Amino acid sequence: MTTVDATRADASAPTPTGELWPGKPYPLGATYDGAGTNFALFSEVAERVELCLFDADGAETRITLPEVDYFVWHGYIPSIEPGQRYGYRVHGPYEPENGLRCNPNKLLLDPYSKAIDGIFDWNQSLFSYTFGDPDSRNDDDSAASMPKSVVINPYFDWGNDRPPEHEYADTVIYEAHVKGLTETHPDIPEQIRGTYAAVAHPVMIEHLKSIGVNAIELMPVHHFANDSTLVERGLSNYWGYNTISFFAPDPKYSNASSAGGQVQEFKAMVRALHEADIEVILDVVYNHTAEGNHLGPTLSMRGIDNPAYYRLVDDDKQYYMDYTGTGNSLNVGHPHALQLIMDSLRYWVTEMHVDGFRFDLASTLAREFYDVDRLAAFFELVQQDPTVSQVKLIAEPWDVGPGGYQVGGFPPQWTEWNGKYRDTVRDFWRGEPATLDEFAYRLTGSADLYEHTGRRPVASINFVIAHDGFTLRDLVSYNEKHNEANGEDGNDGESHNRSWNCGAEGPTDDVGINELRARQERNFLTTLLLSQGVPMICHGDELGRTQNGNNNGYCQDNELTWIDWANADTGLLEFTRTVSALRAAHPVFRRRRFFSGKPVGRRGEGGLPDIAWFAPDGDEMADEDWGAGFAKSVAVFLNGHGIPGRDARGQRVLDDSFLLCFNAHYEPLEFVLPPSEFGDRWQVVVHTGAGDEQPSDDLDAAAKLTVDAHTAVVLRAVSADENSTMN
Repeated sequence: MTTVDATRADASAPTPTGELWPGKPYPLGATYDGAGTNFALFSEVAERVELCLFDADGAETRITLPEVDYFVWHGYIPSIEPGQRYGYRVHGPYEPENGLRCNPNKLLLDPYSKAIDGIFDWNQSLFSYTFGDPDSRNDDDSAASMPKSVVINPYFDWGNDRPPEHEYADTVIYEAHVKGLTETHPDIPEQIRGTYAAVAHPVMIEHLKSIGVNAIELMPVHHFANDSTLVERGLSNYWGYNTISFFAPDPKYSNASSAGGQVQEFKAMVRALHEADIEVILDVVYNHTAEGNHLGPTLSMRGIDNPAYYRLVDDDKQYYMDYTGTGNSLNVGHPHALQLIMDSLRYWVTEMHVDGFRFDLASTLAREFYDVDRLAAFFELVQQDPTVSQVKLIAEPWDVGPGGYQVGGFPPQWTEWNGKYRDTVRDFWRGEPATLDEFAYRLTGSADLYEHTGRRPVASINFVIAHDGFTLRDLVSYNEKHNEANGEDGNDGESHNRSWNCGAEGPTDDVGINELRARQERNFLTTLLLSQGVPMICHGDELGRTQNGNNNGYCQDNELTWIDWANADTGLLEFTRTVSALRAAHPVFRRRRFFSGKPVGRRGEGGLPDIAWFAPDGDEMADEDWGAGFAKSVAVFLNGHGIPGRDARGQRVLDDSFLLCFNAHYEPLEFVLPPSEFGDRWQVVVHTGAGDEQPSDDLDAAAKLTVDAHTAVVLRAVSADENSTMN
C-alpha cells in the first residue's frame, strides 16, 4: 500500500484522504464495493494515466494510477464513495497521421461510466486542434467544459422483480421516447414529466396495457451529447442517437437531485414496468459515438486509445471509416471494443434488468473488415454469451455503407425491423400497382425473407411507422416532408415517404378527405396488429399524433414531437384497443410457424388448408392473379384449426377461423364470402369504415359483402355451437 500521490491542478484542490492501493484490472470502470472504489481503464497506447477527482466546487485532484496489467491501468482508493465525480487524463503519443490522439490536456470520460453529471460546454477546449487549422495542436484544458463520470452505488432493492419473458409471438412492442411520451400528460405530476419515473407512472402503465402493449422500446437512454452544431442553432439532439457512454442512463430524463441518482430512478422504472408485466427494451447505438470524425471533439475513447476503439482508414489513419453517416464507426474488430459492447449489454441485463435491445444500424456491427459479414465476431460472441443470448435481440438491419441493407440476413436468433414490411404495406394502402403478392408475404410473416434461415414469423418486427419518418397521422396527410423548422433547407429527412395525403396537403376542412384519412389510419393499424410476426406501434400513433409534416424530428425537443395528450383522438384510441384485444384473444393471429397452404386436420383426416386466398369474386386466387398490376384487393382465410403445435398442457391449439377482406381500390368492391366448407356464417368484428357501415347481422356462406374503397373488414366464422344458441 502507498499513500495517495496527488498532483494538485489547483492550489485549493483537496487531497483525498486514505491510501492508494494497486487495485485490480477487472472489472473496468469505477467499482464501489462498500468500502472504497476500484478504478480501471484500458489503453494500449498510454504512457501514463491520471485519475482526476473533482469536488463539489469543481476543484481537481490528479492521481497517477500505479499499476498496469494487460494494458489496463488501475488503482483502488478506500476513501472514494458513491457520488464522487471523476475523469481521466491520458499521457501518450499525439500523432493524428498515425491514428494516435492522446492529449493529457483533455479531460476524458470513462468509457465504463455508470453515471455522468453535467453537460458539454461547447468551445475550443474540447477539441485537440485550433478551429480553422485542423493540422494544429490545441492544448487548452477542457476540464471546466466537460461533464464528469460519477461513482455510483450499485445496490438496489429489486424486491421480487422477475423478467416477464414474453414469447415473441405474444409480444406487442411500443416504440417510445421517454420525454415525448410523458411531457404533456395532464395526470402525471408536473415535476416528474419527461422522466423515467413518468414512464412508470400508473396512468402511463394503464394506457400501455389498455392497447395491449407488453414491451416498451425506449429510444436511446444511454448518455448522449447534444451536437455543437445543433446547440448553435438553438436546437438539441432530441432523439439521442449520439451516444458518449454505453453504461450510463442519461440524467436528462431524471428528476433525481443527486449525481448518479438517475441510475436508481431507471431501476425503479424497470421494476414498476415488470410488476405490470411490461418488458423494457432499449434502443442502443453501438455503431458510433459523439466524438465524430477527425474534426470532432476529444471527449473519451478518442483520447484514450483511438485506434482500438474506432475504425480508421487503412491507408490514412487520421481519418475515420464512417458506415453510419455520423463521422465514425466503432472498431468491432478489436477485442477491447468488442469487450466494451458485450460488457455494456451484460450490465444492462444483469444490473439494470432490461429485457432486450434494438440495435441501431446493426449492419455496422457486422463489419469486421469491409463487407458485412453475417458471422462477424460480434454475433458469435452474442450467440455464446449465456446472458445476452437469452434476451430479445432486434436488429435495424441496415447502415449507410456498401452492402449495408441486410433485411433477412441476420443470424437465426435475431429478429429484425422489417423495412420491407413498412414499404409494402404503405404502398398497398396508397394503391400502388403490383404490390398484392408482396403484401401477402408481409401479412403472413415474410417467409420469403426468414424461412430459408430456419427462422419463424416472429423474426419479423412489423412496423408501418417508427420514430424516423412521418407519424401515422402525417403519413395520410402529407405527400411531402415539411422540415423547415430543422433549419437545413429541407435537405434532411427522407424524400420518398410512400405517403398519400388523400387529396389535400396538411390540415383541411374537407369532411370527405378527413374521413378517408381516418379510414387509412385504421387500415394501417388493422394490418399491423393482425399480421403474423411482432407488431410495433410508434408512440402516439394510437392517439393521432402529428408533427405537422416534419419527418425528421431528431432536433425538435418541443411540442412538435411530444404527444399532445389534451387533443388525443379518442376514437382512434378505442379502435386500436379493439383490434389489439382481438389479436391477444386469438392465436391464429400470433402463429409461431409459417403457413403451409396445405390441408390440416386430425391424423388421417383431410381438412381445410391453414390459409386460403380469395379474389373479390369468391374464387381462390390463381397464380396470374397475384401479378396483375391492377389488383388491389384480396381476402384471406385463416384457419383457426390449422395452428401447429400444442399449448402448455399438451392440447392442440384450436381457435376461431377468420376472413380478412382488404380493398385498397379507389372504388367499393363486392366481395363474395367463401363457400360453406370454410364457414356457414360470418360475423363482422372489425370494420375500418365509419361505424354505420358495419353490418349488424351475421352473413351466410357465399353471401355478398360490399367493402368500401380503402377499407378493411375482418369477419369471424361463427361456430356451430353459437349457431345453435342463436337458433
